Amino acid sequence: MTLLKNFNHPLAPQIRQAVAYIQKCQGDDGAIPWYTNAKLDPWDHIEAAMALSIAGEPRAFINALQWLQKQQNSDGSWWANYNVNTLENITSDADDASKIETNFVAYPATGLWHHYRIYKAEDTLLQFYPMIRSAIDFVVAQQHPEGDIQWALSQQKALPKDALVTACSSILRSLECALLIAATLGDPQPLWHQAYVQLHNALRNKPWRFDRTWESKSRFSMDWFYPILAGIYSPEEARRRLETRWNDFVRKDLGCRCVDDEPWVTVAESCELVLACLSAGQFQKAHSLFQCLSQWQDNDGGFWTGYSYRDKVIWPHEKTSWTAAAYVLAADALFSITPAANLLTQASTIVSHDAATPPMTPPAL
Repeated sequence: MTLLKNFNHPLAPQIRQAVAYIQKCQGDDGAIPWYTNAKLDPWDHIEAAMALSIAGEPRAFINALQWLQKQQNSDGSWWANYNVNTLENITSDADDASKIETNFVAYPATGLWHHYRIYKAEDTLLQFYPMIRSAIDFVVAQQHPEGDIQWALSQQKALPKDALVTACSSILRSLECALLIAATLGDPQPLWHQAYVQLHNALRNKPWRFDRTWESKSRFSMDWFYPILAGIYSPEEARRRLETRWNDFVRKDLGCRCVDDEPWVTVAESCELVLACLSAGQFQKAHSLFQCLSQWQDNDGGFWTGYSYRDKVIWPHEKTSWTAAAYVLAADALFSITPAANLLTQASTIVSHDAATPPMTPPAL
């Protein structure tokens, strides 16, 4: 088995230092907050755990899933944020501690399948499959008949009935991973498959189903490249999509901007764009982008979240575990460190990607 500990490359020391930083963030109970004594959200927690799998730390990954298992709500969901010291639910919106984000709930399926791709440990699939099944059932229940999935729910206040391109793209990949887990364990899930096909169709052919109640999120680079990470495009389609806005978002020798109207590059988005480039067969672009990110790693192995090139300052002044994890995941995809290297860069095989299929006509209002 190939793992990071056996990886020999000039960048290997930096990649291992990034893992060491994540390990320092993980608590004895398995929780992986943004940084020591910071908040935790389920999506970033899983991304950090995936980096530990790549590093050859299966026990640390399992501890992270066990933490989630203990926190799972009875309906299969998790809260959007947790205070790791008190386990209280917190959000940036202090008056709503009951917020649930559907892409957060779906993402553990991606983490579990990623772990299985590396270690082929069916006992781990069996251990956590009930948790995943409950979570995916919750997410599928939030799907609109048009295929998109409600972005969030709250017990305390009414949230807009709407869907996000980035969130639904993440959910789509998670649904694919959940279906693969179920198939491996001999537990077919036709409703999940139907939900996958409908969401896939919405992302490819129904742009009017997203950003219906708020300003378009197209200024965010993630809306540009996350559909590629969802696996809905062929490499040629992905290449064309990247070309459309490359100059809007990519700053030479610095990285990828978070939004197209601010002079701010962020390491995590840059790492995810590396994955999208690989999906599109743009290997040179992927390597060049990854190479320039080393400058944002601090002496302790952590990566600064972002850099304002107008003001020439690190901002915000924080080093998150998930930023380091995004770097490790990009490294695996680039250098094939583990058997899971192409999980986030391969096109889906669940439905065809026929570029000749015309988009559907939006319904009359």
